[in-house]
Amino acid sequence: MTGRDHLSKGEIAKDAVQAGAEAAAHAVGEVATILTRAVGDVAAAVGGLATEMFEIRDSSRRALAEHAEVTGPGAGDAALDAEAVDAVDAIDPADPAGPAELVDPAAPVDTADPEVQG
Repeated sequence: MTGRDHLSKGEIAKDAVQAGAEAAAHAVGEVATILTRAVGDVAAAVGGLATEMFEIRDSSRRALAEHAEVTGPGAGDAALDAEAVDAVDAIDPADPAGPAELVDPAAPVDTADPEVQG
């Protein structure tokens, strides 16, 4: 011997397998951590969106109720109010795409309405 430890081929192979297993376990742990954080972030974002949709729906309902109190019940308003309530009720906070069917870009705009003129 020349002062170095003499390792057998079996010991070298065992050390290589052990180092490979440790490296693989570390990589799997890192990936699991990344995925866990990502799933948590996605859940938080979807939960925040759902909360906002609930708040939008509730504020729309309050606005419709206040509008009905201010203007009073009218023959023309009844159909509009029922349609508006149906539109607000169609908002589904669980649907991230939102209520696309509520807006008809081809519908004519009544420019004589003071609310539309801004």
